[in-house]
Amino acid sequence: MTVYRLPAADLKGEGMTSQRARDRLVANLKEGGINDPRVIDVIRNTPRHHFIDQALHSRAYENTALPIGHGQTISQPWVVARMTEALIEFGLPQKVLEIGTGSGYQAAVLAALVPQVFTVERIEELLRQARRRFRQLGLTNLRSRYDDGKLGWPDEAPFDAIILTAAGDTIPSRILDQLSPTGVLVAPVGSPSRQTLIRMRGDGQGDFTQEELGAVSFVPLLGGIG
Repeated sequence: MTVYRLPAADLKGEGMTSQRARDRLVANLKEGGINDPRVIDVIRNTPRHHFIDQALHSRAYENTALPIGHGQTISQPWVVARMTEALIEFGLPQKVLEIGTGSGYQAAVLAALVPQVFTVERIEELLRQARRRFRQLGLTNLRSRYDDGKLGWPDEAPFDAIILTAAGDTIPSRILDQLSPTGVLVAPVGSPSRQTLIRMRGDGQGDFTQEELGAVSFVPLLGGIG
């Protein structure tokens, strides 16, 4: 099974962004129950400091969420690893849709593992910055779109897997309609005070089973563009 890796780039970092710092993060993730070696390898080799403001580089490989502006955050590495692990547990999807590009970090992790990633962001400035990072990393298997994330990307549907990086009370029906009959969806669901990470799996007959994967905390899933 092929694992798609980020191309070598001059982004190894020094000091608090060095490979040693990344190795410490990976050890922390393993202690937290992240077991998939493919996910561990990608997290180790993805330059998270590249996805945040330079003033925060010293905290890039801490296991914590960090601000990226516009009221948004780059997710805690454990959460990115857990969602990725849940998405690929039953096989690597060929085509993944991400709702909420944000910094671009989650999309870059996915692009290192699967052949095609499509990501939608409603905040134009965040998407502009993410696109620049994607170009610098040479991620040619990743396409992005400035649009209302609640609409998904219907022109490219169906998707083998869908991941949401913001939480709503429910999964928007337009998003679920774009999942293949045997697809997997991973998303946080709930109110700002109580959110649960869920995974939905299609049985190929039009029905989906749902399981809870634990408590999480995400920014709210908003409609429109900003």
